[in-house]
Amino acid sequence: MLGFPISIDQPAQHSGPLPKACDVVVIGGGIIGVMTAWFLTRAGQKVLICEKGRVSAEQSGRNWGWIRQQGRDADELPIMVESLAIWHDLVAELGEALGFRQGGAVYMANGAKDMAEFEEFMPHARANGLDTRMLTKPELSALLGADIWRGGMVTPSDARAEPWVAVPVIAQALAEKGCVIVENCAVRGLDSSNGRVTGVVTELGEVACNAVVLAGGAWSSLFLRAQGVGLPQLSVLSSVAATDAMPQIFPGNAADSRFAFRRRVDGGYTIAPGSAHDFFIGPDAFRHFTRFLPVLRKDFTSTRFRAAAPTGFPDAWGTARVWDISCGSPFEDMRVLNPAPNMKALAAVQDAFAAAYPQLGRPKLRSVWGGMIDTMPDVVPVLDEAPLAGLFIATGMSGHGFGIGPGIGRVMADRVMGKPAGHDLTRFRLARFSDGSKIKPAPAL
Repeated sequence: MLGFPISIDQPAQHSGPLPKACDVVVIGGGIIGVMTAWFLTRAGQKVLICEKGRVSAEQSGRNWGWIRQQGRDADELPIMVESLAIWHDLVAELGEALGFRQGGAVYMANGAKDMAEFEEFMPHARANGLDTRMLTKPELSALLGADIWRGGMVTPSDARAEPWVAVPVIAQALAEKGCVIVENCAVRGLDSSNGRVTGVVTELGEVACNAVVLAGGAWSSLFLRAQGVGLPQLSVLSSVAATDAMPQIFPGNAADSRFAFRRRVDGGYTIAPGSAHDFFIGPDAFRHFTRFLPVLRKDFTSTRFRAAAPTGFPDAWGTARVWDISCGSPFEDMRVLNPAPNMKALAAVQDAFAAAYPQLGRPKLRSVWGGMIDTMPDVVPVLDEAPLAGLFIATGMSGHGFGIGPGIGRVMADRVMGKPAGHDLTRFRLARFSDGSKIKPAPAL
């Protein structure tokens, strides 16, 4: 049954038991962690997923539900092409429960600058065999039933799924394949010997292992800092809403700078601001300010700066940065990151929707929610092994993780097993933030 973002009030679906030892521990039960475990388990590895709250209860279940190749960073795009193929494999195995539909993705241009940016993506689309094409104003009007835009870009092969349903369905199938998943099980820290990971310390006990994959989303930087590993990661608030059932405008995904919408299987739309988000100023905002300056300069107007609350998210002023792993951790203090949405921003989305489709008016909202998107200074992830051998990092998806999650899961699984990744991961190395590399933000598409 279609639901809306999972809360801590929902009963745990996976309770272990916790093993004494395994091959790989995955920290985090979102799309990245679940899909990494999927491919490791399929390869015969004994895998444990430790999730501090609920599978897919944070950003993996709170995103827009887009599965898009369109507009991807050039270095992400080959992994995304593979990821779309894996989504098709998942549908063949798991069926309609994922809510997967291949309805296409459209970007709408409000002016000449947008059209120029779309044109810049076209060589990357052609190089990767995409069916992306530019749209004239009349073509876009015929496709979307509105004539307020200058033109656009469309990728018909792009898709969508229901995030708060799809990831739990995949996780259940994974558990049936032999992967152990334990919800309400925060990893407090790591055990290591001679510069190598030897296990994890969880709130339920210790587990010996050969490797650890950190797929902790917005919590990753906090966890890594306690292990002596620096990661310049911040989080922004994305506000999202689900409308009541409405007449179909377009069967896929569409966005301009003001609003975005995505058809859902229940006949409503998931809507959100097209590019705006909220940033809460906490300690890490000052620590990483210079690293994020290039992306702030590029996209400053889309960010609303707000004073951080004393508690409630990873970079809150009251969040513990040091803890005794024998007693507790901040991950247990915040089982599910559940920020309040920006209702003013969602009201603006309703207004923009009504302006585009006056015959439908302001959409009625069935549910609203917020999600904290983990982001990096260059808006692309870290997919790498940490200086501590055996600790692998897959984080910083920067709002792009749901669609690309299966591909990244395959890449990380092979990295853990010492196999070729199949893609050039140079752009995604951790050392790019410390080796003097110039940090260039990905295109804001």
